[in-house]
Amino acid sequence: MRQNPFSCIVVITLVLLPFTLIAQLPQSQVILKDKNGNTLKRAATGHLTNYDESKTGAYTLPPLLSLNNGSPVINEADWLTKRRPEIITLYEDNIYGHVPLTAPSVSYEVSSTEQGLFNSTAIRKTLTVRFRSKTKSTLAHVIIYLPSQTQKPCPLLIHVTFAGAYPIKADTTHADVKRRTELNELGPINTILAHGYGYAIVRYTDIEPDMPWNKPDRPIGVRALALDAGQTEPNPQDWGAINAWSWGLSRIIDYFVNDSSIDSKKIALIGHSRLGKTVIWAGAQDTRLALVFSSCAGELGTSLARRDFGETVDDMAERFSYQFCANIQKFRGKWDSMPVDTHMIIALNAPHPVFITGGTQDLWADPKGEFLAEVNAGPVYRLFGKKGLGISDGPPVDTPLISGDLGFYFHTGGHAILASDWSTFLRFADKYLK
Repeated sequence: MRQNPFSCIVVITLVLLPFTLIAQLPQSQVILKDKNGNTLKRAATGHLTNYDESKTGAYTLPPLLSLNNGSPVINEADWLTKRRPEIITLYEDNIYGHVPLTAPSVSYEVSSTEQGLFNSTAIRKTLTVRFRSKTKSTLAHVIIYLPSQTQKPCPLLIHVTFAGAYPIKADTTHADVKRRTELNELGPINTILAHGYGYAIVRYTDIEPDMPWNKPDRPIGVRALALDAGQTEPNPQDWGAINAWSWGLSRIIDYFVNDSSIDSKKIALIGHSRLGKTVIWAGAQDTRLALVFSSCAGELGTSLARRDFGETVDDMAERFSYQFCANIQKFRGKWDSMPVDTHMIIALNAPHPVFITGGTQDLWADPKGEFLAEVNAGPVYRLFGKKGLGISDGPPVDTPLISGDLGFYFHTGGHAILASDWSTFLRFADKYLK
């Protein structure tokens, strides 16, 4: 592949720029792309994106198996009753915020059912979820595909997506519906059904908008429904968008654990990028889940935050502050002062399995940091008699690490769930869901 000759010139220009000139660049400005096409940014703290493994810096991760008072965690009971609640609270206080007591009520209605899809192998249902306050409400639409050949309750994969899903017969003349149906982010539905699994798809912005709070014409989401009379925005300690999306997913799970067509002990969550952050946090809180697949979740998702590589806490707090609680701002330029790191959120999912992916061309998300976070979550899984990744050096490219209860796959390619990710994940899932 022929390289753009100008990319080399730009990189050399960066090397020759005095630091004083770099420091004058506007905050969060895209400075340039390096020779491999990776984005370089300068945060308001002055930090410039690093992709050099020799410059990731030394760091010490917060301890998993020590209580806040320093006492050791020696068994799974200590973890479940003492350490796990401590870490959940640390995340709520400092990263994701607390779900307020005024969170909206929820109701459900199956608004349509269709038989005979995919050569009579599937049933499709539309579940309408209504989130309601005293005066307003908003709807989330969950499209559910179920295998029609099985007579027993089936496992279910719930996929929170950017575009959602609409029935094949949907009116695609509407611009928004057309845009969503053209975006190819869904899993291989026929293959999923052939595994004997159901597959449910929900668009994340049906739960909460993905935008700053003060943006004009902001749609109603669950956080707006939770405001008290006269309140114009969430309290500083209240939930950010990621916790709102996670909370909404758990309310959808509330429906499925009481659905006679679903095996309530075999429900899995799937999400990519910021939605990978969402499902790993949902899995940390919701103990009913059997499995979580977090794809390319990156910074403040599944890659180590203290490791200076790709996107950083500074970038997230500056550009996506609405996804977190106000306290995230305390850690800009002070990553080592965070009381948590992402090996801890993975460990909170124990004992249910977690599958994580990264891409060779997605260095912004720091796939090596994702791998190392999963390695460092292993001790908690071992408390439960479970197995970790089995290796600590890597990650190897295009090599499934799925022999244990923590799974990892480092695909050749970019920031996406690829076909190879799906096939590897389904092999991993079969160990637990079949």
